[in-house]
Amino acid sequence: MSTRDPIVFLFDVDNTLIDNDRFSADLAARLVRDFGEAGQARYKAIDKEIRDQVGYADYLGALQRLRGQESSPAFMEMSFFLLDYPFDERRFPGVIEAIDHLRTLGRPVIMSDGDTVFQPRKIRRAGLWDAFREDVLIYVHKEDMLDDMQKRYPADHYVMVDDKPRILVALKKLLGDKVTTVFVKQGHYAAAAGADLLETPPDITIDSVGELATMGREAFLATA
Repeated sequence: MSTRDPIVFLFDVDNTLIDNDRFSADLAARLVRDFGEAGQARYKAIDKEIRDQVGYADYLGALQRLRGQESSPAFMEMSFFLLDYPFDERRFPGVIEAIDHLRTLGRPVIMSDGDTVFQPRKIRRAGLWDAFREDVLIYVHKEDMLDDMQKRYPADHYVMVDDKPRILVALKKLLGDKVTTVFVKQGHYAAAAGADLLETPPDITIDSVGELATMGREAFLATA
């Protein structure tokens, strides 16, 4: 990992590489089916509480809290639903082709936020663990871990590919011309983009990650 690369491409996961909004909708429907509207609402409230506490989604932790002292088989079935969810079917079109292309220009690396159990499982189930050759970083708040990331993956230049305007703005402010920010207009975070991106606009805007497969090295170094 200590080898210096000319470019390291940093990829978010949820709603950048996989359709996590679709997963969330499937999860909500399954919760209603197994626990009713009240159970789904309770899970949603627990999920929000945990996100506010730790800064990321903890789907298994929320299920554990929802269960409490109950022992219904429905909770075990729900755990199977989460752990066996077909994230490979939620991978956006063109992702693998884009990764293969960018590998000819530098090193693709996943840099995601999340817990230490479900998020790695999601990445592996989606076929991304192998596609990225195990170059995967999972933090609580990745914008706070740039020093660690740069020690693990030293590079002349970085490219951050993300659907969350907050992350792109933070990295541009912290790394300046050393990073090219790529805004992927997918998912609910992208749809809610507002003043932040007007103040600190992304260097590149795309509708899907698949578009990266057609871009050459010069496009990513224009800001360097």
